[in-house]
Amino acid sequence: MTSSVIAVLRAAHADRYAPVVNVLAENGVRAVELTMSTPGTLESLSSIRRDAPDGVEIGVGTVTTVDQARAALDVGADFLVTPTTNLEVIATAVRAGIPIYPGGFTPTELWNGWNAGATAVKLFPASVVGPEYIGHLRGPFPDIQVVPSGGVSIEDVPAWVAAGAAAVSLGGPLIGDALRGGDLGQLAERCRRLGDVVAELEVV
Repeated sequence: MTSSVIAVLRAAHADRYAPVVNVLAENGVRAVELTMSTPGTLESLSSIRRDAPDGVEIGVGTVTTVDQARAALDVGADFLVTPTTNLEVIATAVRAGIPIYPGGFTPTELWNGWNAGATAVKLFPASVVGPEYIGHLRGPFPDIQVVPSGGVSIEDVPAWVAAGAAAVSLGGPLIGDALRGGDLGQLAERCRRLGDVVAELEVV
């Protein structure tokens, strides 16, 4: 995954995904995580990938078992995200050559995920500890790559990037009510605001 932002989509059903994915992509968010906890995610992934603009990476999140990981890979997931540090799931993705971002909170969990070959580890829930946690982790684990997730707002992105985050995962603060029939124009505006924040970081 090459994007500095991962948009996390969790909906009542996967039939809500496509318009939101397209708005995200058209407004600069190029990595999208579709969650296993949303009914129909795997069945919809191939068509969403086919219809999405070029260069958009579509991954599957909330992967908790090896069977789920294999099923997501079978339908073409570009990356996997897990809520926990499941070493067997990590190994499944590593063997397939697919990026994986396993979730953890404690130093032990995060190190175990990183040591198992994760592309980066997902710090969840990130808002509980704040950006300075990355600095603490880098004391004993200087090379660890961290993606904060959970309670991260658009306004929080600069602090996390400054702290060394490999990317930032955004759910509700970015998506809002777009998956519940909300105004897609407002979603586009939030994406543009996020884009301005990221652009300012790149200038710095």
